[in-house]
Amino acid sequence: MHRAGLSIPALAEATKGVDPAGKGVSAATVGRLAGQGKTARESCELRTAWFVAEALHRETPTPLQDLFAMPSPSTSIIERSTPDAEEG
Repeated sequence: MHRAGLSIPALAEATKGVDPAGKGVSAATVGRLAGQGKTARESCELRTAWFVAEALHRETPTPLQDLFAMPSPSTSIIERSTPDAEEG
């Protein structure tokens, strides 16, 4: 947001321009995603992330993949074959 020169309300307004329905993302939701307080959130729905990313991308040449931190893979979600699971 800072690099794009947008405030929370301005970014929320900019998301309306990328939402086909014209609704965009509320300023409260943008605030929760950008904030660090008790109501801050580290994740959101893909649709919300896409609207925010697209709105930011229109204001700055930052690649979309650089706008959000993606969680690294965890061993708990990596599928293992039965032979690997039985080794011991």
